[in-house]
Amino acid sequence: MPDDEMQKRLELAKQLAKSAGQLTLKYFQTDRLEVIKKGDGSPVTIADQEAEKFLREAIRETFPNDGIIGEEFDNSAGNSEYTWILDPIDGTKSFISGVPLYGTMVAVEKAAATGAARQSVIGSVFFPGLDVGIYAGRGTGAWSFEGDAEPRPASVSKTSKLRDSVMVTSQVETFGERQAAEVYQQLADSVYFSRTWGDAYGYYLVATGRVEVMIDPMLNIWDAAAVQPIVEEAGGRFTDWSGDPRIDAGESIGSNGLVHDEVTNLTNSVAGIIPEA
Repeated sequence: MPDDEMQKRLELAKQLAKSAGQLTLKYFQTDRLEVIKKGDGSPVTIADQEAEKFLREAIRETFPNDGIIGEEFDNSAGNSEYTWILDPIDGTKSFISGVPLYGTMVAVEKAAATGAARQSVIGSVFFPGLDVGIYAGRGTGAWSFEGDAEPRPASVSKTSKLRDSVMVTSQVETFGERQAAEVYQQLADSVYFSRTWGDAYGYYLVATGRVEVMIDPMLNIWDAAAVQPIVEEAGGRFTDWSGDPRIDAGESIGSNGLVHDEVTNLTNSVAGIIPEA
């Protein structure tokens, strides 16, 4: 079970993911939404920025000594052992297209020993357009909820063969951007079927037993941090393409654990070979 300090942060993470997510709904599927392209070509909206500002202010008010890493604004250094990692809208392309498969992600990382892989200890994700969410802390299990209903334990599927599995990803073209198009094709040929129900929603599907594999060929730490403890506490595995459990590799696989090695057998050959943004 988590200690008191972790439990306090887990409770806040649960509240903030839902509250910040609900803030985005005033722009979702409306004509008030202005989309700006960032330097790397990825989209950002006022909804992303407002939600992250809300998260940062709430965290500073309650845990002023904690560090904060977020997608939209500069990092804030802290002097405690905890760092919050924020993605106000994970799946902005879905958001701007009016598709409800986007999530607000709040994670907490606890300082690890020098040289150890970076891992998060708390993850909370809320999907405002669907009014569902999921959260986990190390040692608490993973819990999913719908609306105001009581949370229920979340667990991965029991499918044990890749050929019987469903695989999801965020965007197929991204495999080609890192010279891994063949890896995607091999995986797609190896599973029962594949879909692009990706971003945070893909990891939610893994953690709730709806699909077996979610894979990202390129992602940032704020894309990975919240879903790592959720997938693992639901009984699955979350690693980079070589099989190491970390949130800062720039690539990820979330699975039910039973088919994980079959996936990394295909991805290991190109693990870590990610072009500079």
